[in-house]
Amino acid sequence: MALAGVENKIDWGSIDTILLDMDGTLLDLNFDLHFWLEYLPLVYANKHNITHQQSKDKIRPMLEAEQGKLHWYCLDYWQNVFELDIAKLKEDVSHLIQIHPFVLEFLAQAKQHKKRIYLVTNAHRKTLKLKMRVTNLESYFDGVISSHDYNIAKEEQGFWQQLEQAIDLDKEKSIFFDDSINVLNSAKKFGIGTVVAISKPSSKIATKPLEGFMNIETFEHALPVSK
Repeated sequence: MALAGVENKIDWGSIDTILLDMDGTLLDLNFDLHFWLEYLPLVYANKHNITHQQSKDKIRPMLEAEQGKLHWYCLDYWQNVFELDIAKLKEDVSHLIQIHPFVLEFLAQAKQHKKRIYLVTNAHRKTLKLKMRVTNLESYFDGVISSHDYNIAKEEQGFWQQLEQAIDLDKEKSIFFDDSINVLNSAKKFGIGTVVAISKPSSKIATKPLEGFMNIETFEHALPVSK
């Protein structure tokens, strides 16, 4: 369900700063879901001589136990846990890294209209390096902020407080896009002026609107960007 007409609800004239999540928002979450739920368990199974399903059954609760915390997003943490080179393994399936539809058009228009554009992600810097290399998106951003820089995840108010100071953020004149309900709630609580949910983070999963927020399925529904 694409929420057509949502562009009429975004008052671009009152927005000077665009804050963008990466995984599930700009990029197809299919890469991350496949890596953590399929490929990593396969490699782990081969290492420990267990079945793929046994490996999945072991790994999933380990991941879920850290969900929403900084560890959940930290490649170094999981490298120590699994004793595997997580960054290298991500390279193995990097062909699955894909930009979502209409993202390039959105970024080009935002840049044309002199909006400040920041990538604001929980992703680890090693993941960021890989994904920026594959997608060539970095040139669109005025800055790239990882929650690991602040040692606190976007789910926490402390992240937004540090971001506000770091980029001289006028939160009332800012718009934030993300696909995580907990992160969206955190941004809303902090007072970001416009908060938009991505309702189709993965191309392989059905659209699922997030209650309490303006929803878009793709960035087509945030166009056109205007002054």
